[in-house]
Amino acid sequence: MAVDSSIGTPAQLRDPDYTPPLATAVPLGIQHVLAMFVSNITPAIIVAGAAGFGFGTAGVFDLIYMIQMSLLFAGIATLFQTIGAGPIGARLPVVQGTSFAFLPIMIPLVAGKGVDAMAALMGGIIIGGLFHATLGTVIGKIRFALPPLVTGLVVLMIGLALVKVGIQYAAGGVPAMGKPEFGSAQNWFVALVVVAVTLGLKFFTRGMWSVAAVLIGLIVGYLLSMALGMVSFANVGRAAWFTLPNPLHFGLAFDWAAVIGFGLMGVVSAIETVGDVSGITKGGAGREASDREIAGATYADGLGTAVAGVFGGLPNTSFSQNVGLIAMTGVMSRHVVTFGAIFLIVCGLVPKVGALISTVPIEVLGGGVIVMFGMVAAAGISMLADVNWNRRNMVIFAVALSVGLGLQLVPEALQHLPRTLQILLTTGLLPAAVLAIVLNLILPQELSAEQTEEISGGLSGHHN
Repeated sequence: MAVDSSIGTPAQLRDPDYTPPLATAVPLGIQHVLAMFVSNITPAIIVAGAAGFGFGTAGVFDLIYMIQMSLLFAGIATLFQTIGAGPIGARLPVVQGTSFAFLPIMIPLVAGKGVDAMAALMGGIIIGGLFHATLGTVIGKIRFALPPLVTGLVVLMIGLALVKVGIQYAAGGVPAMGKPEFGSAQNWFVALVVVAVTLGLKFFTRGMWSVAAVLIGLIVGYLLSMALGMVSFANVGRAAWFTLPNPLHFGLAFDWAAVIGFGLMGVVSAIETVGDVSGITKGGAGREASDREIAGATYADGLGTAVAGVFGGLPNTSFSQNVGLIAMTGVMSRHVVTFGAIFLIVCGLVPKVGALISTVPIEVLGGGVIVMFGMVAAAGISMLADVNWNRRNMVIFAVALSVGLGLQLVPEALQHLPRTLQILLTTGLLPAAVLAIVLNLILPQELSAEQTEEISGGLSGHHN
């Protein structure tokens, strides 16, 4: 979506402090929000479903509340970034939202435990968010330990951990597993229509149609499922028009697995935010991000997560799809994104919005997340393309991937370990990340062909 030069001069469009005319700024701001809308509410639906109070259960109003908090605190955390306060905030057009990255940690923590499990989750989110915020003071100094080999592997592992969720949802969701309707032709038909519409828009259209392809695909799937009688509006009528967030809605408890897991993932999220801020300044203004912008973005990132946890929201991070949107529109104004944040906050204060979202059949969402989580894995592979694939880096990647993915696939292999270690290690994500970081720091820079030949089945000779 190219921007008309009447909106401002090229110099103005590259200035974060410039505000375009309202008639342009408001739609552009809402466009930023629509680009991340589905991704922002999906983690709440997945966590509630894993815990057992998701779609079609008696606890659906807790799910509606979590969807509300996802919208509200995405907006508030975005304001931390665009408006800022003191050292907090990048004061750039950074869009914050609920993060996929934490899902491989959250799912094992709550699996099958119901709403009661949420108290420990919130304790971990608050402590992890505060720790994440403190990383702003040192983020520039620890970036050396997280080259593309490590960050690409972590993002790939996040995608691989989540692809199972997409298939489960498309087939009918966890509550339907073991029943005849799981994997029915109707369920798959609805999910595949969402995939087909999403791919068609992504590849054959331009501008907002392409940017919002997943959202539009879900709307088409929703309309189809309505025609098939799969949608119930009973909860929408019972939901209020306005409500304020409820402090400690799920209670508060502290669990070492949650605190350690969220703390370690905070480091990953902080590095992701550094990358997004750098992408915004490079793509929108043609310059590198300053140390103050990077530190401010990290403070806001962690603080947004901690505040969300107090009210029953999930961890926040910067959203990468908006980096591409800024490069596409050419508008670098942080005030444009502020309008988008206000739109999110308004949606988050209206429970009927959350109730309406909760009427989306799980199969429809499955079609969307198959695409989204596949894209997360693909983004990891794209980051790995920047790696110099010498033998040393191949061995580091091999060991980290084998251990991480293996523990994720066979969690019972760790049944004799303490519960906290079981939860942390069977995510797959944390052991893979720690192994990659440690091996990258301690292994010598070069390995010869002779050193790797016997463990590569003769294939190591294909790379120098």
